[in-house]
Amino acid sequence: MDNSFTKTTLTNGLTVLLKEIRTAPIASLWLWYRVGSRNEVPGVTGISHWTEHMQFKGTERYPAEVLDKAVAREGGYRNALTFLDWTTYFETLPADKISLALDLEADRMYNSFFAPEEVESERTVIISERQGNENEPMFLLAEEVQAAAFRVHSYHHEVIGDLIDLQTMSRDDLYQHYRKHYVPGNAILTVAGDFVTGEMLDRIRELYEPLADGSAPELTVRPEPEQSGERLINVEGPGETTYVQAAYHAPAASDPDFFAYLVTDSLLTGPSSLNLFGGGISNKTSRLYKALVDKELAVSLQGGLIATIDPFLHTIVATVHPESTAEKLILAMDEEINQLQDSPPAQEVVDRAVKQARALFAYGSESITNQAFWMGYAEIFDTYDWFLNYLDRLAAVTPEEVQRIAQKYMRPGNRVLGIYRPAENQEVPA
Repeated sequence: MDNSFTKTTLTNGLTVLLKEIRTAPIASLWLWYRVGSRNEVPGVTGISHWTEHMQFKGTERYPAEVLDKAVAREGGYRNALTFLDWTTYFETLPADKISLALDLEADRMYNSFFAPEEVESERTVIISERQGNENEPMFLLAEEVQAAAFRVHSYHHEVIGDLIDLQTMSRDDLYQHYRKHYVPGNAILTVAGDFVTGEMLDRIRELYEPLADGSAPELTVRPEPEQSGERLINVEGPGETTYVQAAYHAPAASDPDFFAYLVTDSLLTGPSSLNLFGGGISNKTSRLYKALVDKELAVSLQGGLIATIDPFLHTIVATVHPESTAEKLILAMDEEINQLQDSPPAQEVVDRAVKQARALFAYGSESITNQAFWMGYAEIFDTYDWFLNYLDRLAAVTPEEVQRIAQKYMRPGNRVLGIYRPAENQEVPA
């Protein structure tokens, strides 16, 4: 893979990264904003996600009914995502049509409609989405665990926001959030694909440099204090299945420990896909799968480590086997983790975990759309070099580092342990 790229900053503060890829006559554009639930406070939780929805309501030049048709007519596709640290919009199109994406993203950076009737219509949609999530046991458990893990930091709340805030936020709240955060100095524009860098940069300057200067808004981050002991969460709700979620406070993506933790996660539960479009591979050779699923203490098992600006969580989630109990599962899980803390794993075990993590990374990095994704994603919490050095940093992890990570982070006092149990007195429909 050719890792050459161009990075520059426009006079109004917009960061631009360009990467020529000649494998297919397509191009992918991603426009990232440094705003997500991390930037929200009680009263307006979920506002970044709601603003993302409003960005699809159109502008004077590109009304809502025109937007999707314009991209689809040219053979492309588009979407948007909001997460903890960021919001991003993307279009992938035939290479000779990518100017359309450049134009419409420049337009809606400043000219999006926030019509009162559209705000109310979208309020209904997002509240319905939130209420639908509340019918899912794993959402209920994950929300309670995350809230218990972060009592101070704004990672406390889910990206979709709290129901009371969704019911009470105003059109002015949304519009002010949009005007504050959707500015060039708070944005990263990435384009990968079949183009000539000089010509692409000229077109970007033509469309984006006339936009008013915008500085990244100041954000006061309240660091989460270290836990003083294990926190236990019990959740009851609908269904017939019991779930367990263990959430360990984990390092930020820029922390030197992050890559060793990725290998530890790969060894214990299977590799994490940091790319939201990367898919997955089997985790049946992982230690916790063998200890829990193969021994019929769990029906399924998965783990996950997320790349974030501030320290977040490493989660282990298991579906309890009908013939077992949450308590038996937790005991077996802790025994396996204790073994890793007591002695480093064999070199060949670490090599296999690294190989699986590298394979998953490769699967999620091949396409032009994924290449454009990675340029912006890595810049959010570090720089693009984080991505370019990813494989080398994984390969450098030793068994002793894996043991150290397990000792440092995977302690009961550093985790929130949640159990979801079916409610004993569920109402039976008439």
